[in-house]
Amino acid sequence: MSELRFVHLGFGDDAVDYQEAWQEQRRVHAARFADEVPDTCLLLEHPAVYTAGRRTEPSERPLDGTPVVDVDRGGKITWHGPGQLVGYPILKLPRPVDVIAHVRRLEEALIRACADFGLETTRVEGRSGVWVLGEAREQAAVGGLELDFDPRLHDEEFDPRLNGPEYAPSNAGQRGEDRKLAAIGIRIAKGVTMHGFALNCDPDNTWFDRIVPCGIRDAGVTSLSNELGRRVTVHEVLPVVERRLREVLAESEPLPRAV
Repeated sequence: MSELRFVHLGFGDDAVDYQEAWQEQRRVHAARFADEVPDTCLLLEHPAVYTAGRRTEPSERPLDGTPVVDVDRGGKITWHGPGQLVGYPILKLPRPVDVIAHVRRLEEALIRACADFGLETTRVEGRSGVWVLGEAREQAAVGGLELDFDPRLHDEEFDPRLNGPEYAPSNAGQRGEDRKLAAIGIRIAKGVTMHGFALNCDPDNTWFDRIVPCGIRDAGVTSLSNELGRRVTVHEVLPVVERRLREVLAESEPLPRAV
């Protein structure tokens, strides 16, 4: 992998319109495919906007008719806005691309960044992103039978490839509500990645109340500020995420997907 460069597109009062950033992604993607630029990670904040991946269901969209930008990434609907660090790593990977390995690298960098702030996070089996697990609780029992509501049974977002020791077992009614701290949604075209991650630093999470975030109905959304009990700004998080991304991408050489 080439040397990773970071480009700051805009934060705070200079937050970047989603469509403008999407166009810049496409421009850098074409340049990276042509080897005109090195691997590049665009970092920014967006003004408040809902974006919907290809598999978003009508019932997951805002009920009040709030506009939604339909995009070409995987996943479902999410929100971007002030207080959220958004990263678009545009990387050339060996083909056939191992999509799950790419997702795991992004997750690992964000997990390490959260640990730098004293917050333990993890992956959750079958679900992309970075999570804070709900508290363990005793199973309810009726007539000697345990109630085991396994979300995998009816969860279209469950991806069996997201398994292994890196992932906490899915919540089958055995703990309180898991909380998603960072979302990941990507697209790969011509062996080059697009889109990426959104890490909640100190956003107004009530924006998520209008949608079914990422199509997941049995989990919540959180932020570094909520979990740590103090304001953690995008500017505070920015250099930490840069350092951890550079570290993870440097130490794990991407390999083609086994076929």
